[in-house]
Amino acid sequence: MAHSGAPDITVTAGDFTVAIIAASWHTEVMDGLIAGAERAAADAGAQTTLIRVPGSFELAVAAARVAKHFDAVVALGVVIRGGTPHFDYVCSAATDGLNRVALDSGKPVGFGVLTCDNDEQARDRAGLPGSREDKGHEAMTAALATASALKDYPLG
Repeated sequence: MAHSGAPDITVTAGDFTVAIIAASWHTEVMDGLIAGAERAAADAGAQTTLIRVPGSFELAVAAARVAKHFDAVVALGVVIRGGTPHFDYVCSAATDGLNRVALDSGKPVGFGVLTCDNDEQARDRAGLPGSREDKGHEAMTAALATASALKDYPLG
């Protein structure tokens, strides 16, 4: 959900369980993203399990493995543009992989992978003190709102 024009979503999800799959690179930003996701889940009454993976590339395989055990998955990561095409490959793989997990599993996947040009942009979106945005909170809210919208349509 983009910051400008973002909907005001309130979710009550006391019976939902959510896996938070979080990359390990960029510790300060990741700590903010995780805290925002956990805060959104707590506000909604959802239960979370945190699973850490090395980087954003590994988010999709972890999400695919655990999706069947949870009502939703939230993937959190940070990819900072560098001087090589690595940024493009990792961003594409993470986006395509997480989309595939959502479609193949039928479970909502909250997309909280920051794809930024520099560290400053990442910190500004991480929900840290002074940040303009809280993408971890937004990703969790989106996943819970989608799970709530689909609760009357069981997988089958």
